[in-house]
Amino acid sequence: MLSVHTCPLATLGGKETGGMNVYVRDLASELARRGHHVDVYTRSQDPTIPRINSTGLGRGARVIHLPAGPEQPYDKHLIYDHLPEFTAGVLAQAESDGLRYDLLHSHYWLSGAVALELRQRWGVPVIHMFHTLGEMKNAVARRAEEREPERRIQVERELVRSVDLIVAATPVEQEQLLRFYGADPTRIRVIPPGIDTQRFHPIPPAYARKRIGLCEDCCIILFVGRIEPLKGIDNLLHAVAYVVERLPHLRSRLRVPIIGGNPDRIREDDEMVRLQNLREELGIGDVVVFLGAKEQDLLPYYYSAAAMVVMPSDYESFGLVALEAMACGTPVIASDVGGLAFLVQHGRTGYRVPARDPQALAHKIIRLLTDETLRRRIGQRAACWAESYAWPRIVEHIEEAYKELLHPACSNQDRERCQKPVDQERIDERACTPGYIPKSAAPKYAA
Repeated sequence: MLSVHTCPLATLGGKETGGMNVYVRDLASELARRGHHVDVYTRSQDPTIPRINSTGLGRGARVIHLPAGPEQPYDKHLIYDHLPEFTAGVLAQAESDGLRYDLLHSHYWLSGAVALELRQRWGVPVIHMFHTLGEMKNAVARRAEEREPERRIQVERELVRSVDLIVAATPVEQEQLLRFYGADPTRIRVIPPGIDTQRFHPIPPAYARKRIGLCEDCCIILFVGRIEPLKGIDNLLHAVAYVVERLPHLRSRLRVPIIGGNPDRIREDDEMVRLQNLREELGIGDVVVFLGAKEQDLLPYYYSAAAMVVMPSDYESFGLVALEAMACGTPVIASDVGGLAFLVQHGRTGYRVPARDPQALAHKIIRLLTDETLRRRIGQRAACWAESYAWPRIVEHIEEAYKELLHPACSNQDRERCQKPVDQERIDERACTPGYIPKSAAPKYAA
């Protein structure tokens, strides 16, 4: 596996860490548990850490840090100029270990560029996942500095033409690949990310609030994600101001934690500063709090403590935070964009609202805040729905895609199974009845 610009073991919530890190980490771990040998190559950002980590992803999986440019956090767009050094490092490591890899699985456009070079040397197939698309990010960019460089677009087009197979997270992303990049639909497999249901599962809200130090009767509206304009956090702040105006009696109990970024280490031009200033301008400084990044083991407690999780993004290729929240039995209110339009079932596991419409967002927040029965019913359905995304189930589809590349002569029946989108699998609605607790949600705490 290639994850050039970000390490699967990195602390989440930073500028370049998020859903892709979780995806690579959990996919590699699950593949290793199933008996595969997995090496994840990533760029070294700290010369003091070991070059090879053989424990972080479990037995059978390694994370290998290779120098490529400065060994420190670095502008990901500048990393492209150091890809030859990274590629040489992969070749040298494989030769030193005496390894012959059967397959290359690359993540994000930078890794895809390396994968094509390695395929020329080794002659092994490449399966690629974009995670985000440059053309889509440009389509929603509001300022020139938010646009992706033309070099990225060109590399993505080359990857679409050249890789052996593409994994799209949703049918929405598949359609975007066809429309913006002219992709060949026969070389796309729709396989969504998975969820670690041993980590993300419903926890009694009172216990969760106590664990993270929140008052028992707080009404919590939670945001989790990177602090960047694309995430639409300003839209959430405007919506919260509207909610406070409409429900003044809830103000003393209302809390809106923003998890992500580092509020103590920012520059004047950072998005964090803009959002903090907006919070004060809207007069909700007593309601909204920026908590910075949190360890992932704490996130299930925040999700379970919250009345809802809000994802007001302008664009999400999938929206892993929404899936994590739903697995914890928490309703999600999300922008009706990208993967969120596929993942959040409107009126069943949460609500979808138009992007950049604070009033529409506020109305759905108010609806959930003022109807506890509805909130619990939606949360219960959400936890049930998330069960179908458990990693062991998803990895079966990834393995089928691998087999298709390694054994091209598979039968038509196997090929049909390979191409079947995971979202077509149905959940037994009888499981979503009052009192149902997902099987992965067995309590892991003292009563």
